[in-house]
Amino acid sequence: MCWGGAGCLAATCVGPNRMVARYIYGILFLFTNILAWMVRDYSHKTLSSFSNLSNCGGEANCIGSEGVLRLSLGCFVFFFTMYLTTVGTSQKEDPRDAWHAGWWPIKSAMWIVLVVVPFLIPSAFIQLYGEIARFGAGIFLVIQLLSIVNFVYYWNEDWLSEKKERNCRLPMMAVSATAYLLSLVGIVLMFVWFAPHVTCGLNIFFITWTLILIIGMTAISLHSKVNAGLLTSGLMALYIVFLCWSAIMSEPLSATCNTRPRQTGRGDWLTVISFLIAFSAIVFATFTTGLDSASFSFSKDEENVTDDQVPYSYGFFHFVFAMGSMYFAMLFVGWNLHQTMQRWSIDVGWSSTWVKIVNEWLAAGLYIWTMIGPFVFKNRDFT
Repeated sequence: MCWGGAGCLAATCVGPNRMVARYIYGILFLFTNILAWMVRDYSHKTLSSFSNLSNCGGEANCIGSEGVLRLSLGCFVFFFTMYLTTVGTSQKEDPRDAWHAGWWPIKSAMWIVLVVVPFLIPSAFIQLYGEIARFGAGIFLVIQLLSIVNFVYYWNEDWLSEKKERNCRLPMMAVSATAYLLSLVGIVLMFVWFAPHVTCGLNIFFITWTLILIIGMTAISLHSKVNAGLLTSGLMALYIVFLCWSAIMSEPLSATCNTRPRQTGRGDWLTVISFLIAFSAIVFATFTTGLDSASFSFSKDEENVTDDQVPYSYGFFHFVFAMGSMYFAMLFVGWNLHQTMQRWSIDVGWSSTWVKIVNEWLAAGLYIWTMIGPFVFKNRDFT
């Protein structure tokens, strides 16, 4: 007899499907995110009946934030348990391979239990978890950043390979030019929209420093000893402009320098679309980063997967989802455990702004280090 919903469909009642399994985990992660949003925005009356939330005094923003943290805790425990039980799996004959890609009725029941049980835990522990979640979310951002830098270099090396260099020369120039053009347009628009007068000192600093970073990255990449090319620096320039733009857009409504329409909590079309895009980005970023274990491999042999080996690193996949569980909690509460978050809003507040700005600076710093590192430590292998 076959039962267990989506997991059973994936297994088709004949055996585990390793490639489809990752999508099922992604769906579970998506469901948890949807529940967190509903709990935060539409479940205040229901949650106020829980004695464990009595410390909130019925305050809506406190109850909503705690509800998000409780769901995040359950999701984290689920994926961290999966990490502990699958880390190191390399062969398909390993029993842990079947556990990762099968046993869906048991894992579905485990997910349901872990989603419910955190609502029975005292508030003091949940607040402690919230503090720890900040650290875990930071780990997720670092993993994502390393994955992005690796992707940029992979793209550049792929187009410069012997088989593609001649055919990809013009596309490489076009992509590089487009990336720099969009970055320049983004800088100009940010000055116009986010720094309309000289009193907007903080936004002017953010934007100006982003421009300086772009100039610095480009100059280093074109140095004769580095020769990293314009494709990598152009893509990284576009990425840090996006981070700067996103950071300023995360500033609260009280920040008057931002003249663009922002999330208002009134459920207007712009707010809803912005929320859905950000919501989808959380799941997509977690899913794609979880599959990119090659970026963190110290052995080139792991890139050559044989028929007897698992198609991707199960342990790394679940670890990223565990950190992503903490990350989505921070986005829903604006990285501030006691902040009032409006409906249909996500990743808004000064805490969110500074997290993105620091992430931007780390991205630029990491990229610059990949270029100058081999010259600073000449005896180390940076390949």
